[in-house]
Amino acid sequence: MATSTPGTRERLQQCALALFEARGYAATTVAAIAHEAGVSHMTFFRHFPSKDSVVVGDLFDPMIAAAIANQPAHLPAFERAVRGLVAALDDEDARAEVRSSQFRRRIQLITATPELRSALWMSGQQTQQAVIEALTGTGASAAPARIAAGALMGAATAVLIDWGTQADAGDADEALRGGLLGLLGGAG
Repeated sequence: MATSTPGTRERLQQCALALFEARGYAATTVAAIAHEAGVSHMTFFRHFPSKDSVVVGDLFDPMIAAAIANQPAHLPAFERAVRGLVAALDDEDARAEVRSSQFRRRIQLITATPELRSALWMSGQQTQQAVIEALTGTGASAAPARIAAGALMGAATAVLIDWGTQADAGDADEALRGGLLGLLGGAG
């Protein structure tokens, strides 16, 4: 087995997606993913805490939280949350990630796999908590922050699932931007 290299995480994710698509999520083991990637199963766990995190893992929570915290404090909590997430999409790494073919494959796999929809919900809870902390840390009261964070995550998830089921949906960042800003009455 090979040792971990800078491209190991990406290789593991590519192999996992290919195996999930070919064999199904439930029928694919971590050992099979690691073998396909040419690493040990322990190397898999150095990069991903669980099998589902290969698909639903989100590296952008700190970026989203910072972008929300940077929104004008006089805006209502929900508007700050929406505008913050949209602002986070302007980051070059975030844009590249959500415009990648691998991101679409991940969303399509989540939509088709009940276990992954549950894992997405759990991952979304972590993002929701980061949004709450960003809002309350910059002056929002607890209840409006919780409501805004829940509404943001529900809306973003609905937009992405709809986007993932459309063959000609365009880019995910544009779908998110349009869908979320539309909740503010199209305010740009």
